[in-house]
Amino acid sequence: MYISNMERAEVLIKALPYIQKYNNKIIVVKYGGNAMIDDELKSAVMRDIVMLTLIGIKVVLVHGGGPEISEMMKKVGKQTEFIDGLRVTDKETVEIAQMVLAGKINKNLVNLIEMVGGKAIGLCGTDGHMIKAVPLRKELGFVGEITEVNTEIITDTIEKGYIPVIATVGCDDEGNTYNINADTAAARIAGALGAESLISMTDIKGLLRDKDDENSLISKVNVSEAPQLVKEGIISGGMIPKVECCTEAIRRGVNKVFIIDGRVPHSILIEVLTDEGIGTMFV
Repeated sequence: MYISNMERAEVLIKALPYIQKYNNKIIVVKYGGNAMIDDELKSAVMRDIVMLTLIGIKVVLVHGGGPEISEMMKKVGKQTEFIDGLRVTDKETVEIAQMVLAGKINKNLVNLIEMVGGKAIGLCGTDGHMIKAVPLRKELGFVGEITEVNTEIITDTIEKGYIPVIATVGCDDEGNTYNINADTAAARIAGALGAESLISMTDIKGLLRDKDDENSLISKVNVSEAPQLVKEGIISGGMIPKVECCTEAIRRGVNKVFIIDGRVPHSILIEVLTDEGIGTMFV
């Protein structure tokens, strides 16, 4: 499809109010799901993040990596056990999680950002004791509940002109490491930074009124409506913790939270720089 220079100019002019609105503000992007597995999508996401940075938006990338942890556990012959959707994490499993999240995945993402012209630094929750945690539930082992987020190392990284790429492992004062849910960590980090927006990339279009009908997207939700939507079964299953994290972020002062479809190329740019947006916005 050919786009004329005039059409290109029109696109940029239409994006101008959004560029002005977000200029010098912080956006936290929670990155996971298929957008993280598909190489083409991964490259598109990194380009979007670099572009947002170049137009004066401060982007913080927070990532998980559940499927890759499971894959590594399989390789070392270790069984994965889940309770209520959370991975039971013994000492060996938390070491594997740290190795995969803070090592392989984190450094790959940093490398990808650098390859498309950005500047990034890989961090994890133990750096500068950024994410302090305690055990969430005894039977889950080293699955952490966040008690405190220290943003100093994140803001230092942003001020030096780098994109912070954060792996969601936490720590306590005794030197224990904890596996932290990436949605929860992103919500708490966004709140602690006073972010303008939190964008959560998922494998669905957003919140659907009918989970089997992709055309039933609910484009805007006030967090006060969430309990009623749970009661009606519109928010159910794996969407419940995601929406709880959206609500948590709003309560902690984030202006807007978006759940968007990470399978759509450039979904971040569509959400941030256009009228229409692409997913569900929580206010």
